[in-house]
Amino acid sequence: MRRLLTSRTFVLAGAVLVVLYLAGVPLLMLLYGSVRSARVGDPAAVFTLQNYAKAYLDKEFYRLLLNSVYFSLGTCGMSLVIGTYLAWLAERTNTPLRHAFVVMALIPFIIPGVLSTIAWILLLSPKIGLINLGLQRLLDLDAAPFNIYSMWGMIWVESIHLYPLVFLLMSAALRNMDTSLEEAALTSGSSAFATFRHITFPLMRPAAFGVSLIVFVRGIEAFEVPALVGTPAKISVFTTKIFLAIHQFPSDVGLASAYAVTLLVISAAGVFVYGRITRQTERFATVTGKGYRPRVIDLGRWKYATCASGLLIFVLAAVLPALVLLWASFIPFYGIPSAELLAKVTLGNYKYVLNFPMFWDALRNSFVLSVTTATLIMLLTSVIAWITVKSRIPGAGALDTLAFLPIAMPGIVLGVSLIWVYLSLPLPIYGTIWILLIAYVTKFMPYGIRAASATMIQINKELEEASLTSGAGWVQTFGRIILPLLMPGFVAGWIYISIVALRELSSSILLYSPESIVLSILAFDLWDGGEYTYVSALGVLMVLLLIVMAYIARRLGARMGIAD
Repeated sequence: MRRLLTSRTFVLAGAVLVVLYLAGVPLLMLLYGSVRSARVGDPAAVFTLQNYAKAYLDKEFYRLLLNSVYFSLGTCGMSLVIGTYLAWLAERTNTPLRHAFVVMALIPFIIPGVLSTIAWILLLSPKIGLINLGLQRLLDLDAAPFNIYSMWGMIWVESIHLYPLVFLLMSAALRNMDTSLEEAALTSGSSAFATFRHITFPLMRPAAFGVSLIVFVRGIEAFEVPALVGTPAKISVFTTKIFLAIHQFPSDVGLASAYAVTLLVISAAGVFVYGRITRQTERFATVTGKGYRPRVIDLGRWKYATCASGLLIFVLAAVLPALVLLWASFIPFYGIPSAELLAKVTLGNYKYVLNFPMFWDALRNSFVLSVTTATLIMLLTSVIAWITVKSRIPGAGALDTLAFLPIAMPGIVLGVSLIWVYLSLPLPIYGTIWILLIAYVTKFMPYGIRAASATMIQINKELEEASLTSGAGWVQTFGRIILPLLMPGFVAGWIYISIVALRELSSSILLYSPESIVLSILAFDLWDGGEYTYVSALGVLMVLLLIVMAYIARRLGARMGIAD
């Protein structure tokens, strides 16, 4: 008994219980709530399938399903084309500035989704869009040439949000691919583009299919674009329908739960198929024990055209949205750039935001949630990674799967789940910052477990054994040996999670209160109130905060001896 009741046992058991609680309880409560006949906390409720009948027997359900799948498939295709094309230019061609494309492709990730969506509305709205107004004046058009309030407008904006993820994953696949088959095709007289079409892309098919499934799931769970662009266009998807069911009077949490379960099943199916595909990729392997040296493809005179196309994508994805937010933040009322408006440039919008009491509350809440979420996740997943990678504890693989399970739970679904959990259990945290912290830790735990596990695999067990042999306890060994060696993956995961936590909107939108408001919610509310210039100023401040946080984290990592 004394051997069992050690500090290691308590730490490991505590980590397991936390994961079980975070990943398991919301899922069970969501299923429970979807078969309840009354509102949350009503003791007269009975078990019933009326919520599913109400959802599935409504003709609108099938329109929601069609819109959601169409939106996700369109986003998947467009972001895959953009991200893969940029990855190919950066990794396998002699395009000028190709190394700069890596930074250019990732800059859109810094702009939160809600702000990027607002920026594109300010650019492509039929009434106030700067691009539309400019083209109408230039070409003397009667109608706006573009309409952001359409399905393809939604797909375009969401693709801009997601193509950096495609770029990262496809760049890794291209970087690790043996180029001997491509060289053989080029030697045989094949053109660069024919080689990409017949050799490179077929070899990338497993990676492309896996990335497509991830982007499909991200598209299914998207909230910002459907809410800000789809709702005015009367294009409803599951996420906006769940939001409206919760925010109508009286709230229909049961119906929202039935829709949420449907959305969860679709997301889980995508994640399941992705897992099966990634386990069956041996027949596409090209990296063997033989040495190989990656060779860039000479595009000849086409390299200048590809460079121009890469720069055009960067301008459309990052420069234009950033400029329109910057422009709108300095003018007293929104309008197309002109000498008259330039003469009225002012800092009034920034003064309004900085003097707005809710801004400082939202800033404090967002910063605390961002830093605390990232720190808790990386500490928790470091222990979980040790269990799943280094230990021989029975069920370690199941624990890894459970920790990764929330990847299939969209933010809006998680919000509905936690409503059932904390309005049913006697824990008075609903409407406080604590419920947002639980939501964020649950939602982003899968990213931490992957970062920690990838680094844990590289740590030899001999170091841990030497420490234990020298008389150190397991907790001391973990803190002084394992955790410092995990620090590269720890810092990388911390930076990513802190950024996405500060941007998070979909799970926050159902769980916040005036006391726990965050920056993304404040931006959403300002836009909903028609305060275009104020929300632009807030957006600029949010982007600056994200850049400063990422820079400080990288500097701290460098001081601890972590290479960039």
